[in-house]
Amino acid sequence: MRPDPYWLSPERHLQRVQPDAAVMYFSPVALQQAAHRFIDGFPGRVTYAVKANPVEAVLVNLVAAGVTAFDVASPAEMAAVRAVCPDAVLHYNNPVRSRAEIEAAAGFGIASASVDCPRELDKLAPLGRDLEISVRLALPVKGAAYDFGEKFGVGPDRAAELLRQVAERGYRPALTFHPGTQCHAPEAWEAYIRAAADVARQAGVTIARLNVGGGFASHRAGAAPDLERVFHRIGAITAEVFDPMPQLICEPGRAIAAEAFTLATRVKAIRHDGSVFLNDGIYGALSEFRDMQGVDRVRCVSPGGRARTGDPVARIAFGPTCDSIDRLPDPVGLPGDLAEGDYVLFEGMGAYSLALATGFNGYGPGHPVTVASLFADGGGQPGS
Repeated sequence: MRPDPYWLSPERHLQRVQPDAAVMYFSPVALQQAAHRFIDGFPGRVTYAVKANPVEAVLVNLVAAGVTAFDVASPAEMAAVRAVCPDAVLHYNNPVRSRAEIEAAAGFGIASASVDCPRELDKLAPLGRDLEISVRLALPVKGAAYDFGEKFGVGPDRAAELLRQVAERGYRPALTFHPGTQCHAPEAWEAYIRAAADVARQAGVTIARLNVGGGFASHRAGAAPDLERVFHRIGAITAEVFDPMPQLICEPGRAIAAEAFTLATRVKAIRHDGSVFLNDGIYGALSEFRDMQGVDRVRCVSPGGRARTGDPVARIAFGPTCDSIDRLPDPVGLPGDLAEGDYVLFEGMGAYSLALATGFNGYGPGHPVTVASLFADGGGQPGS
């Protein structure tokens, strides 16, 4: 089988190939740099949340970067990880599972699982007793784009009781939480860590590990997050409130995958009111824009590769399908000199875009195109 071509940048590929379908560009270098930022900076073990982007090339490059543990939510994700890393450590942290899924997971070998309900704890017996079980805590903490606690997790009192049950049944007890998606506030982790210490004391259980979840903010608008500040706060607060201090573990998905991909869409038409029709939309790689709005990391180039530099104009952006709700919820600032046939490039698109994209009406991004750099000059930093 011939290897995929390797391009210098999205602009070079667009200029040479002139694709009329949406294209997702992938930079292995950017992905491995993001992984190393966590491996080198987070004060504990780093797992990758496969749900964010399960593409084989992503998993292969993360293993190459040194990621050996993965947060998997289903047997399909377990199989995808095992295919590229047979000895990977699997953390099954989807708190609700069918009995058939648990039987399948037993065949893959699970190191850790999470629970937020006694009945879910009962169902885990097929995974064996040599298992770490993390009780998932939920608090009304602000600071994220949206709160995961509305679906998963229990409050401190119920968490303490469940933690006692985990220990009494002979499992290795642990605690876990998730501060919410795209959490920008270190204070959210601090509140959860302090609460987790209280839960362990109330339960009378010493935990070996504390999973501080994901949520490490990526960004499609505004300044890039200060991850090192978050890492430092997590380590410092854990050391302050736990004795002995448990091993820390995190499960970033978006924060590792997002900056490794850029989506290129093409302008199909511009209407008299300035609105644009793009060849991808909310049924494709832009689907998450329905829930997390606002984007300013956009650049536009002509078919010949020339950057469009006109003053930004707030434009309604429609997708290509025949569904009238296929539009971005907020206007996008696009250059005044934008023309039909130009390309609109969205940065930071590696998380959830490919995982959620459909082929509705025959549209959607195809197989990612590998590039040396996501920027035409070979440089550029996220958000710059």
